[in-house]
Amino acid sequence: MYEIALCDDEMAEMDKVERMLHSYRRQTAENGFMVRKFVGAEELLLAVQQGAYQPDLILMDIYMPGETGIDAAKRLREMGNTSRIAFLTLSKEHALDAFGVDAVSYLVKPFSMEKLFGVLDKVLKDLENEQAQHILVQADDHIEKIAIGDIIYCEAQRKKQCIYLKGGGSIHVRMTMARLCEMVASRKEFTRLGASYIVNLEHIERLSAQMLQLDNGEMLYLPRGSYKKLREKYFDFYFGRDDG
Repeated sequence: MYEIALCDDEMAEMDKVERMLHSYRRQTAENGFMVRKFVGAEELLLAVQQGAYQPDLILMDIYMPGETGIDAAKRLREMGNTSRIAFLTLSKEHALDAFGVDAVSYLVKPFSMEKLFGVLDKVLKDLENEQAQHILVQADDHIEKIAIGDIIYCEAQRKKQCIYLKGGGSIHVRMTMARLCEMVASRKEFTRLGASYIVNLEHIERLSAQMLQLDNGEMLYLPRGSYKKLREKYFDFYFGRDDG
């Protein structure tokens, strides 16, 4: 389920766009999303800054009293926010400014439903592809998005799991090892190793009957009887054998 934010100082304009979004959702049942409206940029910025809201797509007017849409987008980027932003405005005057804040689209009012649908098609497809390359996990006080390729291995540590990442970082997450395993189950590069580990095969540098060495220098001892199955998975992963 994606989150779409509407931001405009005119409620009638937001209502019009919201009706278009509902029409799009009815026509494309596979694209589920929630819509939230913000009257003015400050309201949106406050929700994002407090960490209570992280929209996937922001549809925002430029000409608003106080904080303009361009100014708001700059502040969002300064906060580290990576939401897709599409500007819906009355003039082409700020089109170049929009590129400066990595806007995905710039629609001049009045725009057709078809043009908005085209933007939604592209953005939601990009989000779907990106989502397939990341997992979302609950850390101690926030939700963390982790790139699949950055995970070296995961280790069970009592009621928490520790995810070790490229570059030496790690994240403790509040979930079971079984749930974490489900989240990466569709990815052929991951394998469960006993009750305590999930290992990314791409990061194994050396494998023996007793242990494996990862490319971050760490070594994990293999559970009894696990070597043969792990060796087969490792070979299958690199040489692409498909028994199905």
